[in-house]
Amino acid sequence: MDQPPGSQSPLTVREVPSSFADNQAYFDESRWQKFTRRLKEEPLIPLGCAVTCWALWGATKSIRSGDSFNAQRMFRMRLYGQFFTIVAMVAGSFYYNSDRILRKEYEEIVKERKATEKRNAWIRELEARDKEEKDWREKIKEVTEKRKQEEDVARAKEEAKKDGGVVTKAVKGLRGRLTGEEGGKP
Repeated sequence: MDQPPGSQSPLTVREVPSSFADNQAYFDESRWQKFTRRLKEEPLIPLGCAVTCWALWGATKSIRSGDSFNAQRMFRMRLYGQFFTIVAMVAGSFYYNSDRILRKEYEEIVKERKATEKRNAWIRELEARDKEEKDWREKIKEVTEKRKQEEDVARAKEEAKKDGGVVTKAVKGLRGRLTGEEGGKP
């Protein structure tokens, strides 16, 4: 019964350990680092390709010189090199399959983590802008309220100057009562 890659076996509680699981440098690498790592992991594939190319070059050289025996030998060498390369590729794919699955899962996790970090940064930026806008609105509200209060005070002072103020009104009222006039004019 096949299980999806990366799932645990029902017979074990732990996942099978990988030789690359704790190696962070394995997961964060450039193209050149990946190329050199793959050459180190599967050195037989480039070797088979090199043998195949050498055999083709030798066969071409033999055909041009007219040596058909050596040309046939080089063509056979080319077939052996191609066969060796294919066998190395298949054996390497079986050998490194579990690590490749682990690598793909890790890349998905990293991709999700980066997307989450980007989203969280975006949300923090929006919250900061929202807070800034609320602060500005509060400042504008405070300034307008202060200006309104100042205008009310100024208006009250102008009215007081026109009427002469409360004390002046009281004195005029008293004077008017004493003299018998209502306006307080002598």
